[in-house]
Amino acid sequence: MTRPPALEIDHVTQRFSLRHEKTLRGLFVTKVLRRHATKETFLALDDVDLDLEAGSTVGLIGHNGSGKSTLLKIIGGVLTPTFGEVRRRGSLAALLELGAGFHHDLTGRENVFLNADVLGIPRAVAEERFDEIVDFSGVEQFIDTPMKFYSSGMFVRLGFAVAIFAEPDILLVDEVLAVGDEAFQRKCLDVVRRFQQEGRTIVLVTHDMRQVEEFCDRVVLLDHGHLVADGEPGPVIAEFRERLGHPQAQDHQPRPVRVVHVRAEAATAAGMTAIAVTATFAGTSPDFEPRVRLDTEAGGQLLSLSGSRAGLAVGIDGERTVRFEVPGLALSTGEYRVEVAAAAYGQPHPWHTETTRLGVVAQPADSPLIVPFTAKEE
Repeated sequence: MTRPPALEIDHVTQRFSLRHEKTLRGLFVTKVLRRHATKETFLALDDVDLDLEAGSTVGLIGHNGSGKSTLLKIIGGVLTPTFGEVRRRGSLAALLELGAGFHHDLTGRENVFLNADVLGIPRAVAEERFDEIVDFSGVEQFIDTPMKFYSSGMFVRLGFAVAIFAEPDILLVDEVLAVGDEAFQRKCLDVVRRFQQEGRTIVLVTHDMRQVEEFCDRVVLLDHGHLVADGEPGPVIAEFRERLGHPQAQDHQPRPVRVVHVRAEAATAAGMTAIAVTATFAGTSPDFEPRVRLDTEAGGQLLSLSGSRAGLAVGIDGERTVRFEVPGLALSTGEYRVEVAAAAYGQPHPWHTETTRLGVVAQPADSPLIVPFTAKEE
C-alpha cells in the first residue's frame, strides 16, 4: 500500500503588495492627506502544485528571488498563501531565517524552553534533554547570556539543536547551515543522514549543488515563482545551470582545455597543515589559467587560488602540469574537497573541472589561517 504524502502543496500562489512613496512629499500626502500610495503587486509564487513523499529528501533550488524561501515559509506555517493550501502529515520543525523563533532579550536557556514549547516538546522532556541540546549546540559558555549578544553561528547552532531534538517527522532547512563552522556542519550533516535512515522527510533549500546531489533523492526547481522542473537531482541541476548560463551544463560546448590528472597531498606539523595540489592540463588556449579551490565536506569554501595570482604565465599549447602549494593552514581533522579547474583568465566559469578528496588529521581550529601560496610549473 502506498504511503500518503508527508506534504501536499495544493496550487499555492503568494502575492505581496509593495507600497511606493518615492519622495518626502509623497509620504506626507499619503500619511497626512490620507491619499492612496502607489501599490505594486509582486507574484512570489504562481500556482505551485506538488506532493512530497514521506521519507524523501527534497531539495528546493533556484536563483535568488525564485520563491524558494517563500515556499518553505508557507510549508512551515510562517506565511499564509494568497491562494491554495498546504496539508502536512506529522510533526514539523523548521530552521528558516537566522534567529527566527528566538527572543533576543532572553537568554539561550530561556529560548531553549520557549522554542521547545512552540515545537510541542513537553517541559519535562525539554528539561530532561536540555544538557544534550546545549552540548550539541556547543554554546555552553553562553547559555545564560541574552541571545542579542550571540554571533550568527551561535544562533544557528542552538536553533538546529532544538529543532532536531524535537525529533520531527518533517524537517525544513533554509540555507542557514552555511553560517555554522565546519565542525558543526559535519554534525548537522550526520543528523541529516540519521533522519534519512529513520525515514523522516527533509526539505532543504541551498545554493550548494554538491549537497543537493549528495543528500537529495528529488529536486524541485523554481524560477520567478514558477515550478519549472521536478525530478531526480542530475537532470534538474543541469537545467538550473543551463538557465543560469553555466557553461558546464552544456555538454556540447567546446572545452579548449581539460583537466587530465589531479593529485592532492597534506602534511601536518605543529598544528599547521601544508597542502600541495598537482594538476595536469591538456589543450590549446592563449587565455588558459589553472585554478584550485578547497572546500569543507559540507561545501563551505576555504580558499580559492589561481595561477595568475601566483605569477604563472597565461596560456597553454599541448600539456601543462602545475603544482600549487599552501605551506600553512589551520584545519580541523576531516575530509576536504579539492576542485581543480581549467579556466579562461578573467572569466568566472571554468571550461572543465575535476575534484578529489583530501584527508586531514590535525589539531582542531575555529577558522582557517591562510598564508601566502605558491604555484609553479612541474
